[in-house]
Amino acid sequence: MFDNMKSRPTLVIKIGGRLQNDPRLVPALASFIASRSERVCVVHGGGDQVTGLQQQLGREPQFVDGRRMTRPDEMADLRMVLSGSVNKDLVSRLITHGVSAVGLSGEDGPTFLAEVFGGGALGSVGSITSVRTELLYTLLESGYAPVISPVSRGIEDGQPLNVNADDVASALATEVRAREFLMLSEVAGVMGPSGLLTELRSAEVDHLISDGHITGGMIPKVRAAQAGVQAGIGHVRIANLDYLLGLSHGTLVGS
Repeated sequence: MFDNMKSRPTLVIKIGGRLQNDPRLVPALASFIASRSERVCVVHGGGDQVTGLQQQLGREPQFVDGRRMTRPDEMADLRMVLSGSVNKDLVSRLITHGVSAVGLSGEDGPTFLAEVFGGGALGSVGSITSVRTELLYTLLESGYAPVISPVSRGIEDGQPLNVNADDVASALATEVRAREFLMLSEVAGVMGPSGLLTELRSAEVDHLISDGHITGGMIPKVRAAQAGVQAGIGHVRIANLDYLLGLSHGTLVGS
C-alpha cells in the first residue's frame, strides 16, 4: 500500500507561528486545501508562542542564524507549546472550517528522527536524519490531513529535540516526493537587493546570505527551499497569506 501511495501527488504546507495569529489564515487555508486535488500535509511552527512562554518564565530567547537555542531543561515547555496548545488549536480551527485534520508531532510513530544539531552548540536542537511515513500514509489514505508539530525524536536517547519547522517540512516534502512545497509566514517572500524576488535560483542562495540580503529566520527557510529543489521537488514557494488569497505569488525557488 505504501509504495502505491508514494506515487500519488502530495502537497506539503509549512505554516509559520506568527502567521497563525492572523484570523484570516485558517479560513483561507481551508479553502485552499479544498481547491486542491493533492493529499495535504501541514507542518507548523510556533516561535512567537514559545518566545512568549520563555519570557513569562524569565528567559530571554537566543537565536543563531534563525535557529532557537534550546536548553535541555526548556524542552518540556517547548514540547507543551508546540505539540500541545499550538498544534491542537490549529487542528481545531481547521476542523471548524471543514478540514479533516489530525494533530501529531514528529515524536509520534516516530515520524521524524533527528540527531543533535552542530554537536550540541544550540542545546536540544536537532536536524532530521530520517522520516518514517507509515503513520502519515495511513492517515492520508483514510482521508485525513496530518497537522504536524516539528518536535522530533532523538536517535541517540529517544529524548525530544527542537527541529526548525522549515527543515522538518522540507524533509517531509522530499520523502513523500511532494508535487509542491509551500512555506507560508508573515513575510511576502525572499527580499533581494531591489525588493521582493519573484523567482530565486537555488545557486543564488549562498551569495544572498553572504551579502546580508537574507538574514535571521529567512536563512533556514531558503536553506529548506534549496534542499527541496535539490531533491527534485518541482514547485517550492516562499510566500505569505496573500498567496492563499490570490493576491501575490511570493518567491518561487528553482534550480
